[in-house]
Amino acid sequence: MHGEYKVPGGKLVVVDLDVEDAYLRNVRVAGDFFLEPDEALLLINAALEGAPAGTDTAGLTARVDAALPESAVLFGFTSESVAVAVRRALAQATDWRDYDWQLIHETPQSPALHMALDEVITAEVAAGRRPPTLRVWEWDSPAVVIGSFQSLRNEVDPAGAARHGVTVVRRISGGGAMFAEPRSTITYSLSVPEALVSGLSFADSYAYLDDWVLAALGDLGIKAWYQPLNDIATELGKVAGAAQKRMVGPEGGPGAVLHHVTMSYDIDADKMLEVLRIGKEKLSDKGTRSAGKRVDPLRRQTGLPREAVIDKMIDSFRSRYGLTRGGVTAEEMARARELVSTKFGNEEWTTRVP
Repeated sequence: MHGEYKVPGGKLVVVDLDVEDAYLRNVRVAGDFFLEPDEALLLINAALEGAPAGTDTAGLTARVDAALPESAVLFGFTSESVAVAVRRALAQATDWRDYDWQLIHETPQSPALHMALDEVITAEVAAGRRPPTLRVWEWDSPAVVIGSFQSLRNEVDPAGAARHGVTVVRRISGGGAMFAEPRSTITYSLSVPEALVSGLSFADSYAYLDDWVLAALGDLGIKAWYQPLNDIATELGKVAGAAQKRMVGPEGGPGAVLHHVTMSYDIDADKMLEVLRIGKEKLSDKGTRSAGKRVDPLRRQTGLPREAVIDKMIDSFRSRYGLTRGGVTAEEMARARELVSTKFGNEEWTTRVP
């Protein structure tokens, strides 16, 4: 069995192993990390040798920690990342490069239709009828998107939303509210087979699926890092927030993961604070400590138009994993439009948590 785990912001850890009579055998750890002293690698292999195959990540981490001398230096990886690589090997997890990725980047669409497309496309990936997909959104109008479990009245000022022509929709994933205008944000979705994140904890899957965009921002000259649980930050503060939804496959089989991210390109903070009900303790999380300013980390740090930033991000993904341009099929669009009328454009769904 073979497992790989790219440490967010760090190095690649690779594990090859056999399972005999429910125990790990012939464990071989490798990677492009740094480790001192040399013999520490043999100690890591020995610590994992003979471990019950059902040992969880915490248990495997403890075995590695107990085997390493205090003088050991692990740079670019941790004992936990070794354990994660073992669990991914046992789960027969796939890698980004195992798939033929498809790009969807189409004309502007309504907020409710974006919510529906996320559900439909991810369900298609779960059913095996669509390849893993990167979908870049274009908005046709300003919106507030609230998390699946958020209280509508606690998050949105209806008078402010009406005054600024902002549509309020509820997504299928959890997390917090996001404010979006057509030119102010960069939003994308990853719809991926569950096998891509097999062996990862829920928290680790966020970091794993965000790692490509950290590299893409690096290509743009921006030093960015993952900030648990679901944020991407730079020296200017938070620039993006992620949310996820897991979907079960047909007949309870392997499913898919929806991972979508909204990035701040150039947001009108005054308008945002008139539409969202944000307490003082939440202002810094939105990229501002007071009204009267713009939240513009990507515009300021790149000096590029929004379209150029998107193009460079797509190019960065393509150069790493391959990416073929595709589109929403007629059948997918029909199902999405039906969901708009029965769910995402429906007041019952939007107000399901009043």
